[in-house]
Amino acid sequence: MSEITYQDPATAAAAESLREAWNELLVQIGDARNAIDDPQLWAPPASPRTLAEGYRYVLGYLYGSIGRGLGPTVENPYFIRAIQPLNRSTIDNADAIYLTAPIDGNHSYTIRGRAGDTSIWRGAQPLAGVRKAPHYVIFETPSGFAGDTGSIKELKRGSRTNCAMLDSTTLHVNADGSFEILLAPEKPAGYQGNFMYTRTTRQRKQEDGSVLEQEYVAQQVMLRELFCDWEKEDLLDLFIYRNDRLGMPIPAYSAETAAEQIRKVGTLTRNQVHFWNEFYAVVCEAYGDMNGDGERFMPRNDFNKPNAASLATAGGMATNVYCGGMFELLPDEALIIELHQPVEPIYLGFHLGNLWGESLEFASHQSSLNGIQGHRDADNIYRYVISHSDPGVANWVDTTGQFEGYMAVRWAYPEKPMDNLPWATAKKVKVGEVLEHLPANTQRITPEERRHQIAIRQEHVQRRYRHH
Repeated sequence: MSEITYQDPATAAAAESLREAWNELLVQIGDARNAIDDPQLWAPPASPRTLAEGYRYVLGYLYGSIGRGLGPTVENPYFIRAIQPLNRSTIDNADAIYLTAPIDGNHSYTIRGRAGDTSIWRGAQPLAGVRKAPHYVIFETPSGFAGDTGSIKELKRGSRTNCAMLDSTTLHVNADGSFEILLAPEKPAGYQGNFMYTRTTRQRKQEDGSVLEQEYVAQQVMLRELFCDWEKEDLLDLFIYRNDRLGMPIPAYSAETAAEQIRKVGTLTRNQVHFWNEFYAVVCEAYGDMNGDGERFMPRNDFNKPNAASLATAGGMATNVYCGGMFELLPDEALIIELHQPVEPIYLGFHLGNLWGESLEFASHQSSLNGIQGHRDADNIYRYVISHSDPGVANWVDTTGQFEGYMAVRWAYPEKPMDNLPWATAKKVKVGEVLEHLPANTQRITPEERRHQIAIRQEHVQRRYRHH
C-alpha cells in the first residue's frame, strides 16, 4: 500500500502520530508473543497444548489491555473485568468475578450498588426462594496494578499498598439491598456511612534502620465478588462516578488521546505477560529451585505453608490466606487433597490452573470446588480427589487432561487467625485405589448427577459473565 498524503497539515500530523503509535503497539505485542517460547523470558516447558494455551494467554492479555486502555478513565470511571474467561491469568479464582475501575485517589468518588439477599453477609440463613447476593464481596483501593511494570522488581517492599479495604462483613446495606460507598482522600467530619480511603501514609523501615514515611495514592478500585452457591447467587449492580464529574460530558475523542491509548494497550499487554512469566518461574519456582534452598516455593504434588496475602503473592485479596503447590500426574495417578481449617473461614476455594496461570475451564469441567460445592467430612476436613478421569466421588477435581499445573487454596478471614492458620496436604495414589484412602462414607456420585452439576456450572458462568 502506497503511503497516503494529506493536504491538511493537522490531518497529516495526526496520521503520522497514530501510525507511529500503531507500529509501537505491534512491536509490544510481538514482545509479548516472544514470552510464549523464549526460555530467556521464562516460558514454561513446551507441548502442543501449552503452546496453544500460550497464544490464547497473550491474546487474552491483549483483550484485557484493550479494555483498560480504551475504556474507563479516572475522570469517568466504570467497572470492567480485570480477569474473565477470555483473559484468565494470575492463577485466578474460579469462584470470583474480578472488577476494576481506575481512580485518582486525590479526588472523591461514590459507588452505588444493589445486591440480592445479603443474609449470609450477617451470618444468617438465606431467605427461601429469593435470589442471593454473592457469598462474599470485598472492595480495595490499591496504589497500583500488579504486573504493569513488566518486572518482579515491583514486588519490592514499599512499592505499593492498599489504601483501604471494605468487605461484605462490615458493608452497611439497606433493607432493599442497596448500598453506597464514599471513597476520598480524607473522611468528612461526622460522616457515618460506608467509607474507603484513597490516600494513605505508611512508615517503611529502611536498610540503615531509619524510618521513612511514604504517601500512597490509590490508582484503582478493585472489587472481587465470590460465588459459592452457583445456582442461586447473582452479580451486584454497580455504578461508580467521580463526585465532581457526575452529569458532566466527557471530552471529544482526539488523535492525541487515541495515540496515547494505543501505546497503553501495547505496553500493558507486553508488561503483564512478561511479569507473570517471571513471577511463576522465579517467585513460584514452578520449574525448579531458583533461590538455591533446595526446595520449590510451589512444590510438586504437595503444598507450601499457608501465607497471608502480600506483595509476595502479587497483591492478592487482602483477607485471604493462601496455600499452593503444583500437581504432576500420570494417567493412572491421583492426588488426595485434605483441607484443614481449625478456624472456620468465611470463604474456602480450591482451584486448578495451567502453566500460564490460567484457571482450568470451570464451566464445563469441575476443575474447582468451594466450601459449599464440596462435601465436608464429619471431622471438618474437605477431601478432594484430583485426577484425569472421574473416580465417581462427589469431590472430584478435574485436570481437564493437564498433566501438570497449579493448585491454589484460598481461605478468606476478615480477621486472620494468625496462631491457628488453615493448611492443606496432598497424597499421590493410584486412581483405582482412591476409595481405599478415603473414609468409608465418602459421598459418591452417578454420571447423571455429575451432568446435572456441570449444567448448573454452565448456566452460572453464563450469568456471571453476561453481556448486557
